[in-house]
Amino acid sequence: MKFRTVLLLLTAAVVAGCVSSEEQRARDEEKCRSYGFTKRNDAFAECLQRIELDRRAEFRRRSEFDDWDRPFVVYRPIVVAPRP
Repeated sequence: MKFRTVLLLLTAAVVAGCVSSEEQRARDEEKCRSYGFTKRNDAFAECLQRIELDRRAEFRRRSEFDDWDRPFVVYRPIVVAPRP
C-alpha cells in the first residue's frame, strides 16, 4: 500500500512538470512581450528563436553528461598469491 502511494505521488510530480507545446509557446511569447517586443515584428520572432535555441543548447548540455550510451571499462584487479 505504501509503495502504491509513493508511486502515485511520483507519477503526479512528473506529470505536473510536463508542459504542452502550446503552453510553452504562450510562455515564450509572454516572456518576449515582457522584454518590450510586440507581435508580428522581426524582433519578436528573433526573441522567440533565441529562447528556443537556448532551450535546445541547454538540453544538449545536459545530455552530454549522460554516459549510459557510451561504452565503459570495468577494471577490477585480481590478486593472485604466488605458489610456495
